[in-house]
Amino acid sequence: MRWLTNRLPRPWAIAVDWVVTIAGAIVLVVAIEHWIVGPYRIPSASMEPTLNCAHPDAGCEARFADRILACKLCYDISSPKRGQIVVFHTTPRTATVCGVGGTYVKRLIGLPGDTVREDDHGFIWVDGKRLDEPYIQASRRKQDVSANPSYLGHVWHVPKGQYFFLGDNRGDSCDSRAWGTVPRHNLIGRAIATYWPPNRITIR
Repeated sequence: MRWLTNRLPRPWAIAVDWVVTIAGAIVLVVAIEHWIVGPYRIPSASMEPTLNCAHPDAGCEARFADRILACKLCYDISSPKRGQIVVFHTTPRTATVCGVGGTYVKRLIGLPGDTVREDDHGFIWVDGKRLDEPYIQASRRKQDVSANPSYLGHVWHVPKGQYFFLGDNRGDSCDSRAWGTVPRHNLIGRAIATYWPPNRITIR
């Protein structure tokens, strides 16, 4: 850096130093966001109350939508695990079924090769074992049973290289039960933190 500024008048040298520093910081931030960690906003009520969206949108319970950080590098060094909250690109069918596609945030329930079933009480079973889901409120499970009777007793088989996602707010979630599984290459990253608003800051 000094070779670039040592022949310049001091004011110019200071200006160049600032420009290079700011440009370097911008490049670093862009690189981090592209390859390592990215910020995302929660747009819908499908993950309430684990992740809040902002009213007056339907079903949203908060004044401000949660902002989360997704670790993009995590799935380059380890496999996705059941129970993780994942940011992913939807499949083309999702936009047709749900009315909107793009980027979704849901909980990973079914791994490649799993058999997933929802019983008549809204509980999820994987390969014959009922999942322990403390993040699902009893009232929301009842709402799911009432709102989605066609899913009760249904069985889904997760193909190789695919993943099955559900929202925590099952009665108000357009998820894999409706549009199927998501291929591995569509997974963006694992949600590792909520960073906004301040009263919702959480490390996952």
